[in-house]
Amino acid sequence: MAKGHNMTFTPPVSSLSRRALMMATAAATGLTLTGCQLPKTKTTASTKGWDDTLADLHKRTFQWFWDVTPPKTGLTPDNWPNPDFCSVAAVGFALNACCIGAHSGYVTRAQAAERTLTTLRTFWNGPQGPERAGVMGYKGFFYHFLNMGTGLRHDTVELSSIDTALFITGALTAAAFFDGDNDAEKEIRKLGVALYERVDWTFLERDNGLISMGYHPEPGLNGHDATGRIIRSWDRYNEGMMVYHLAMASKTHPIKATAWDTWAATIGVTWADNFGEPHLGFAPLFGHQYSHVWYDYRGIADAYMRGKNIDYFINSQRATVAQRNYAIKNPGGFKDYSGDVWGLTACRGPAYTKGKVDGREVQFFEYSARGPQTGDKEANDDGTIAPTAGISSVAFSPEICLPLIHTLREKYGSDLYGEYGFYDAFNPSFPKDLPSRVGHQTPKAGWVAYEYLAIDQGPILSMLENHRSGLIWDLFNRSPVTGPMVRRGFQLAGFQSTGPAGDWLKAKP
Repeated sequence: MAKGHNMTFTPPVSSLSRRALMMATAAATGLTLTGCQLPKTKTTASTKGWDDTLADLHKRTFQWFWDVTPPKTGLTPDNWPNPDFCSVAAVGFALNACCIGAHSGYVTRAQAAERTLTTLRTFWNGPQGPERAGVMGYKGFFYHFLNMGTGLRHDTVELSSIDTALFITGALTAAAFFDGDNDAEKEIRKLGVALYERVDWTFLERDNGLISMGYHPEPGLNGHDATGRIIRSWDRYNEGMMVYHLAMASKTHPIKATAWDTWAATIGVTWADNFGEPHLGFAPLFGHQYSHVWYDYRGIADAYMRGKNIDYFINSQRATVAQRNYAIKNPGGFKDYSGDVWGLTACRGPAYTKGKVDGREVQFFEYSARGPQTGDKEANDDGTIAPTAGISSVAFSPEICLPLIHTLREKYGSDLYGEYGFYDAFNPSFPKDLPSRVGHQTPKAGWVAYEYLAIDQGPILSMLENHRSGLIWDLFNRSPVTGPMVRRGFQLAGFQSTGPAGDWLKAKP
């Protein structure tokens, strides 16, 4: 899920991860657009706007996690209807979903607790070790993908720092939510914390003070050091912030307290107008969303952001508004781009092929990281819009994300909206005479990927809930179970309260 420094793209691979994609995609930096109206950035939403459309999407997206996750293991598949392997990150989002489902009355608290406990037991009891096969993880980390039947390492995927982090934040959220005195909820709290404390973050700590993206037990692989760790570290601005928060806050295996400053020293290169107000750029919106699903950055800032007089929440607001500005400008001339139809991120795409759009030749992609074109470095924009991109920013910028949600429902109807909410992606510009092995042409939306990806569904549900009630933010940042850990990580990184919304950070860890 990390980005690279050169704008190069690879042919489609069936199980290509966001990390692999972003190692080949640079963060967006570039031009200022004129003539685009920017809603005034603010630290909290001015209106909720919750209605039947949002409620239906919320319920359907929850139901996806509940229905596709095997109740006997909790191994949520990477995508549906093709559950080839479990995604460890998906399980983190599924644990959030259990909390949201119980909170919303979609399932009983007992049902949600049973599913959660089964999941945590699966991951706690799964074999850990240095072996190349027959294990679920090593040093407390988990492999990126797991076999749906056995829960063991899928193929030769990497031991993943970011996917482990996404799982751990979900496990800790569950530990915060299930605060009852019965045996099941007590065990959920015990396992959620134990899984976090078992992770040896120092195992992936590199000599440069940053955290490696992962590890392979197979020796001599390109892009790896002599220990098997991936050379690429979590640097620059992206979703990797949460890895540092967890690793620095750990009581059992913390990394150096200087890690955040080391990371922060790498992020300034992406600070630019980026099609809107100045902010740290990252082309696909998921990089502005994943850490924010759990960590509440409103009214708190580290030294870098205090120097810019904003916080990371406002940075994500600005990135969201900038994507809408980009769609209004529409430099690529793609169909349907507008102020109410927009959103680029990592998602499915129609095909790895070239085709004509209004007489221009366009390179199309299958699964790929997508973002605005910036200057002479062209980010990957082939006209493919992902509903998750804009919807998952609803907690940042409801004034532009709510109209997007309603327009997608009303304009495209059942072409884009199915049993479990919005399909992963669509492309009205993809020529109808070109073949696609991962989607179908529709009357209204053009090409549509008729599938659901867990790491796209997860932010939709969690950020809708954060917009509606702040549930995940409140549980993760302010509960007695997880609050001290979160505050410790923030305070070690030099975060300070910059307004009333961040006063909770002033408490001792």
